[in-house]
Amino acid sequence: MPKTELKEYIVMRNREIENIRDLDVYLANGGYSMAKQALTSMTPAAIIDEVKKSGLRGRGGAGFPTGVKWSFVPKELNPKYLVVNADESEPGTFNNHEIIDENPHQLLEGIVISAFAIGAHVAYIYIRGEFAYGARFLEQKIAEARARGLIGKNLFGTGYDVEIYVHRGAGAYICGEETALLESLEGKIGQPRLKPPFPAVAGLYAKPTVVNNVETLTNVPRIIEKGADWFRSFGTEKSPGTKAVSISGHVKNPGNYEIPLGITIREFIFDWAGGMRDPNLPLKFIIPGGASSNWLTEQHLDLPMTWDDMAAAGTMLGSGAMVVLDTSVPVVRAALKVDEFFKHESCGKCSPCREGTHFLVKVWERIDEGHGRVGDIELLADVGKQMLGKCFCPLGDSSVSAVNSAIKFFRPELDAAIDAQH
Repeated sequence: MPKTELKEYIVMRNREIENIRDLDVYLANGGYSMAKQALTSMTPAAIIDEVKKSGLRGRGGAGFPTGVKWSFVPKELNPKYLVVNADESEPGTFNNHEIIDENPHQLLEGIVISAFAIGAHVAYIYIRGEFAYGARFLEQKIAEARARGLIGKNLFGTGYDVEIYVHRGAGAYICGEETALLESLEGKIGQPRLKPPFPAVAGLYAKPTVVNNVETLTNVPRIIEKGADWFRSFGTEKSPGTKAVSISGHVKNPGNYEIPLGITIREFIFDWAGGMRDPNLPLKFIIPGGASSNWLTEQHLDLPMTWDDMAAAGTMLGSGAMVVLDTSVPVVRAALKVDEFFKHESCGKCSPCREGTHFLVKVWERIDEGHGRVGDIELLADVGKQMLGKCFCPLGDSSVSAVNSAIKFFRPELDAAIDAQH
């Protein structure tokens, strides 16, 4: 079966246009013309309607319809804020990196259009603290655009002002969750808030706020430029467009790929990423949407890469982070590493997560070190059951994914690991 070809790049246009990160090159290729069109000849309602028609869904993990999210913002409440989630903390995800480093002005143009659509005059880019280069680079690009009158006061002579600020986080995974991000942005400890109220009504500084991922907003200028029908010519009916996906692990060609949504996992791994790195070590399992997602195995290779198909299979497309692992990987060690991450990143606000992640790691360590006990697998399952759906935010639930996946698909290997120790 021939590889599905991508007609053109939407968010990774740097792969088609050399040096598009430079403002003059971006302008020469139509850059900021869509912001001008949106602000001078479209109403905010018309922009929101076009984004709704496009079917653009949030690329940060949840896949919520972007235009619908924007429409939740109360028109009568001011000020409003747009917050860009550039935290990119999910293990295995590095696609936002490329957009920030190589196609920053399309992101900035998307921010300007989106801020206008929701009525915001201030936008914050919340970027992971470790991305020092990316933060400095974005600040440089914002300054360049501001000097040309593309960001700031009286944009395109419309009287509309929008300022963009870069805010560096401190490297906490929990701040990828939108309400913890807002807490951190306000200078507080990065811990999730109780919802409702939702950020659209009471977000940053208790004002109406939209939080969107980097990739989501980078799609917006192309949708305004070419229209919702063009955007829908990519992907599927319920998952239109493309998705930037990072693939790593035991594949020949790890890296970032912008794929049309709807191709199968088999096609992505074997046609796009070159297949398994060592032909003598076949595929064992896949972590399809970052460490938070439930694992998949060879039986799922023909699963289409869409939000709905992944959800139907009990997992998620997530932020676009696929880790492919071969038969050299022990399941116990893999699950231990995943849960060690969640234990380390737990903010400690709720006891099911704070205590549960420590307990899971303690049991996995015991098995991994050769001291597993009869009943440990049942113990892991029981702890996971007590955590699932009972934590303050999704982080605690995410730590249970490795437990349930390992038990579901690799119970004999887990049993053998314990039996060998007696």
